[in-house]
Amino acid sequence: MSGTSEGPAPAPDRQGQAVTERGAGPSPAADGEALPALAPAYRSAFTAAPLAMAVVAPDGLVIGANATLARLLGAARPDALAGKVAADLVDLAADPRSWQAYREVLRGRQAVLRCTRRLKHPDGHSLWAQVTVTPLTGGDQGVLLSVADISARRELQARLRHLQMHDPVTRLPNRSLFFERLTTALETALTSDTGTGRVGLCYLDLDGFKAINDTLGHRVGDRLLAAVAERLTRCADEAGFNRTGAPLVARLGGDEFALLVEDSTGTEQVADLAESVLTALQAPFDLSGQRLSVSASIGVVERHAEGTNATGLMQAADTTLYWAKADGKSRWTLFDPERNAHRMTRQALVSTLRPGIEREEFVLQYQPLVGMSDGQVRGVEALVRWDHPQFGMLSPNRFVGLAEEDGSIVPLGRWILRTACRQARRWQLDRPGEPPLFVSVNVAVRQVWDSDLVADVARILAETGLEPGLLQLELTESALMGSAGRPIKALQALSDMGVRIAIDDFGTGYSNLAYLSRLPVSVLKLDGSFVRGFQYEDALGGPGGDGDRAAPNAADEVIVEAMVQLAHRLGLSVTAEGVETAAQAARLRRIGCDTGQGWLYSRPVPPDRITTLLTDNAALL
Repeated sequence: MSGTSEGPAPAPDRQGQAVTERGAGPSPAADGEALPALAPAYRSAFTAAPLAMAVVAPDGLVIGANATLARLLGAARPDALAGKVAADLVDLAADPRSWQAYREVLRGRQAVLRCTRRLKHPDGHSLWAQVTVTPLTGGDQGVLLSVADISARRELQARLRHLQMHDPVTRLPNRSLFFERLTTALETALTSDTGTGRVGLCYLDLDGFKAINDTLGHRVGDRLLAAVAERLTRCADEAGFNRTGAPLVARLGGDEFALLVEDSTGTEQVADLAESVLTALQAPFDLSGQRLSVSASIGVVERHAEGTNATGLMQAADTTLYWAKADGKSRWTLFDPERNAHRMTRQALVSTLRPGIEREEFVLQYQPLVGMSDGQVRGVEALVRWDHPQFGMLSPNRFVGLAEEDGSIVPLGRWILRTACRQARRWQLDRPGEPPLFVSVNVAVRQVWDSDLVADVARILAETGLEPGLLQLELTESALMGSAGRPIKALQALSDMGVRIAIDDFGTGYSNLAYLSRLPVSVLKLDGSFVRGFQYEDALGGPGGDGDRAAPNAADEVIVEAMVQLAHRLGLSVTAEGVETAAQAARLRRIGCDTGQGWLYSRPVPPDRITTLLTDNAALL
C-alpha cells in the first residue's frame, strides 16, 4: 500500500538508518507467531486487537503486524507486512519534521510521535489515519506502531466546517470563509511568480431589500436572497470562462454580497464584472408567483496586493459602496483615492476638534468693517482659523460645519466670544479718547439651542469689561427666519442687554423684510453675491471700467437698493460684504449702504495688524 502526505516534502536522508533488506535484521514473524519484543501475555491481545498495530524493530523494519493493520493497509495477510519498512507503509517520510521525530523515537530519544496521514488503499479509495509510534518496554526492543482510521471523523469535521463556513440560506461561502480566502489570495498574490499580483473586489448590497423583507416576510426575503445568489454565481461563472477560476461569490450577511477576483488583470475586468451583476439583477424575480424587483449598489476596488491587507481592502470597498448609495443607488462606483483622502481628512478633523480646542490650536483673525461715507474703521469681524498640527492653517469652511454636527461648536464658540471681546476691550484701552471699535462674532444656531448663550455673553462681557453695545452677534438668515421659541427669546434678551444682532449673508435665504420687524435685529449684512454685480460703473469705460467689460447687473442694483431702503425704514443699518473694488464701493455708497467689508479694505489679519491700522489712522477708501 502506498501513502500520500498532506503536502510535498523532500526525500528523506536515510543514511545511518538500520538495514532494511529482508533477512538482514531479526526474523520476521507471522501473525501471532514469534514476537520477541512482546511478552507472551500480550501476544494474543495484539493479534485480536481492533486497533491496527505493528511491532517495529530499532532498524525500522516491521517485526510483526496484526490482522487489523493488514486489512487497513490492504495486505493479503499480516505476515506480508513483516520485513517491510514501517515508515513507508504509513508515509512517515512525507515531511521532514515527522521523519525526524520518528527516527528520534526509534533511537529512544523521544517518547512518542503522533501525526495524521492521508493514505491510499490499493483498491483506489483514500483514508485518513492517525499514526502513533511509542517505544516498547526497555527502550531497546523497538517501537509499537498503531494506526487508527479517522476518515469518518475527518469527514464529520469537514461537514461541520462546511456548515460553519457557508451561509444556510444561499449556500454561498459566508463572511468567515470569505475573509479566509481573501487573506490567502493576498498572500498568494505577493509570493506567486506567475500571477498578476493584484486582486479585485465587488462589494454590493441590495437596494430596497429591507422593504421586501418587512412587508412580505423573512421567508420571501430568504427566497429572494437565494435567487440573487444564483444570479451572482452565474455572473461569476461567466466571468471565469477561459480563465483559471471564477470569482468567489460570498454572502457577508443580511443583503450584502461580495465577489472576489483573484489575479485580476486590472480595473476594467472588475468593473465589467460589476456591470454584469447590475444587468443580471435588473430582471424581475419570479418567486412562487410573486414578481419582485430589486437593484444593487456596488463598491469596486482593484489594487496591487503589495501594501494592502484584507481589512484595508474591505474598508475601501465599504467606503466605495457608501459612495455608490450616496450617488443615487443602482450603480457601481470605483474606489477613488482622492475622495477617500477627503473622507479620511474629514474624519481626522472630527476626531481632533475637541482636543484641538483644549490645546488652544485655534486663532482669531479680524477683518475691518469700514464706514462707506468716510472710509474709517468702525468695527471688526472676528474670524476663526484652526492652526492644525497636521493640516496647517484651516479656514472656517473646513471645520465649522463639523463642529456644529458634533456639538464642539459650543465650547469653540465660547472661546471665540471670550477672545474677541478681550481683544476689543484691549483696543479700547490702548486708544483712550478715540471712538471704540465694536467686534462682530458669528454665532451658530446650535450655540443657542445647546447652551445658555445669554448667560455666556453676560459673563464674558463682565469678565472682559466690554460694553454690550460694542458686541455684535451674527447669525445666518436661514437660521433666524426658521427659528421660534427659545432662539428668539435668547436673541431678544441679548438685544435688551444692548448687544447688536446682525443677519449674515442676507439675500440668500428667505429675504423676508416684513418678518424682520418681529425680530430683535439691528444690522443686515448683504451677501457678497449681490456686490459682485457692481464690478463696473458702466460698459463704456466709466470709473472702474475699460470699455469692453460686461455691464453691471442692473437687477442686482435694483434689488440691493430696495433692500437698503426698506432696511433703513425699519431702523436697520446695512453692511455690504465682499467689497473688492473702488467701483463697487462707490455704487454701494450711492445706494446708501452704511458699512462695507471686503478685500478692498483688508483681508482678515492678526490683531496686531488691526492695531497698526488704527494707529496710522488711515481712511480705507
